[in-house]
Amino acid sequence: MSHVKAGGTAKNIHDSPGQRLGVKRFGGQKVHEGEVLVRQIGQTKLAGPGTFMGRDFTIHAAKDGVVGFAKVKIKRFTGKTTVRTQVIVSEPAVAVAKPAKKAVAATKK
Repeated sequence: MSHVKAGGTAKNIHDSPGQRLGVKRFGGQKVHEGEVLVRQIGQTKLAGPGTFMGRDFTIHAAKDGVVGFAKVKIKRFTGKTTVRTQVIVSEPAVAVAKPAKKAVAATKK
């Protein structure tokens, strides 16, 4: 007979690395065509104008521009509406430089 008691079994010894999901480019950031904006499992966020969704639900920029987010209501199959976040890439706002004001020398005589 054995003189050592049973040690039991280990159940929680396997560990897998994280999947690095989430938003990669935030609102107001400039992006180039093809950049990854959001990595997600399933369609938690929607691809809006200026973006496209890959096979694994990753949202990419379809053009150069600035990232933005908007809340939109979508209708489910049952007729119920739910709020989803839509990812948008829009044209960057062009800053127009204002002409410098001329210094007027006030001379009183």
